[in-house]
Amino acid sequence: MFNLKLILWNMEWLDDLFKYTKDGQTVQFRQDSEKAPHSRGSTVKQRRDDLSGILCELNPDVVVIVEGPSRPEELQLFFDNIGMGKWTTRLQVSPGQMQNIGIAVRIDTGKFKNDPIQIGDTRKYSCFDPFLADTDNDGISEQHNFERLPLYAEIAPAQGVPFRVLGLHLKSKGISNSTEWSQWWNTADANRKKILAQAAQIHSQFIDPYLTDDKTKLIPLIVCGDINDGPGFDASERRLLASGIERLMGNIWQPELCLGNALFDALKQKEKEALDFSSIFTTSYKDPIFNNAYQRDGIDHILYSRSKLPNWVHSAKVHLEMPDGKKIETKYKHASDHYPVSVELAVG
Repeated sequence: MFNLKLILWNMEWLDDLFKYTKDGQTVQFRQDSEKAPHSRGSTVKQRRDDLSGILCELNPDVVVIVEGPSRPEELQLFFDNIGMGKWTTRLQVSPGQMQNIGIAVRIDTGKFKNDPIQIGDTRKYSCFDPFLADTDNDGISEQHNFERLPLYAEIAPAQGVPFRVLGLHLKSKGISNSTEWSQWWNTADANRKKILAQAAQIHSQFIDPYLTDDKTKLIPLIVCGDINDGPGFDASERRLLASGIERLMGNIWQPELCLGNALFDALKQKEKEALDFSSIFTTSYKDPIFNNAYQRDGIDHILYSRSKLPNWVHSAKVHLEMPDGKKIETKYKHASDHYPVSVELAVG
């Protein structure tokens, strides 16, 4: 069996590593000693070293990058300098965004064909245009859009079948400003309604057609990214009686069009039976509502289509520790506020 290791990772403001240059100028890293603008006091060198160190230790074949930089050349420059192998990269640029979704494939191991990434520019896909959706269930449709356009790419391994990747970064549900309590709830609900609208739009306008069109339905599909929503209902979702990740996975009344969830597959049987998701978390953060106590949330997901390839996505893992057993936030404390998530892909 021919396996590939895919990592999904929100690398947290990768754009901070690069100096501002005008179009046409050679892209450059910021000075090593410069403080990364959105970091917690880390220098550019500390962030570069820790991000690169994690990738080198985990040794992936494919990396889907959330919060990638502004320009394709910057993403290529980063992977050219991680200290391991030779890589080719692609970036889906979203107008006016400093956080974009990228993909990197290691090309010096013989595991991929020449020019292994074919990318579709989702700026040209009508299903990702601004859209109307009635998120209040009041008969009035509201305008929604994708702040960060999805990445859509086909990967060609040297053996087996090609597969496609839809990389996502949905609306943030974080509230960074102090506000009166009732207004806080209004904002929290509004953010989740946007996530619900985006998730439903992706499934109905992209995934459903993909899984029913004769041209694509047999091509294995990975849908992954920072969905900004975990399994089950949080306090706001209980008010709305809806979950963004469940909307993205599909409608239970059309099970043939539902996506599998790799991290759910990796749960213990008792956890699956009880729908106990408490062991799944992919980020930790200080919660200002609870005196900056650290909260854990499982918002990064790897979903997959039901392929004729048996068990083609397996061995999902959130990397809280490195292979030597050291905790990632201790060994690489300047890297990211998200943990990498990996799966094995059996593509032939």
